[in-house]
Formats: sequence, C-alpha cells, structure tokens
Amino acid sequence: MASIRQEKVAKLLHKEIGDIFLLKSKSLFGNAFITVTGVRVTPDLSLARIHVSLFKAADPKTMLDLIKTHTKDIRGELGNRVGKQLRITPALEFYIDDSLDYVEKIENLLKK
Repeated sequence: MASIRQEKVAKLLHKEIGDIFLLKSKSLFGNAFITVTGVRVTPDLSLARIHVSLFKAADPKTMLDLIKTHTKDIRGELGNRVGKQLRITPALEFYIDDSLDYVEKIENLLKK
C-alpha cells in the first residue's frame, strides 16, 4: 500500500511527465501520441515506474525503446520542473500500458 507521500509524488510526476511528452514529443518522437496512464513510486522515492499508452505508433515496442533512449533527457527536464518540490529526481522506468488493448479484446470476445 502506497503512503500519502508516494501518492502525492506520483501525481506530481504524472502531471509533469505528461506535460513533457505533450511539449517535446513532436521533436523527439514524431507523430506518436504518448499518454501517461499511471505512475508508481517506490517507498524511498528513488524510482518511478511510468506506464505509457502509445497511439499513432507504427510499432509500440520500437517507440518504447526510443523513449528509453531519451530517458536521460526526460529526467533532466523533469528535474528542472520539480527541483523545488523533490530533493532527488527519481530514476525513470517506462512500460507500455496495454490495458486498453485487453479491454478491446474482451469486448470483442463478448460480442461473439
């Protein structure tokens, strides 16, 4: 169970990383639309696991690899934004959130 501090930091990171993707995604990732669907922070606030949903991406796996190559840039921009609220900017790990695909698959099975 996450503490109140973890939840507050997760909300802050969710908002700021979403803004970073909104502003920088055109130059870094082309036409792909990247949405942050969830953020989980470890109890010591040193690691953030970010779940992203990728739209208009030809291959989500390669897009995730591209995001992972730009993790250092994203973390630097995040540090500039949250430097006053957090002592240490957490390390970032990105994962594909495929829950929407799963929901669509279940709905298609139920229609048959």
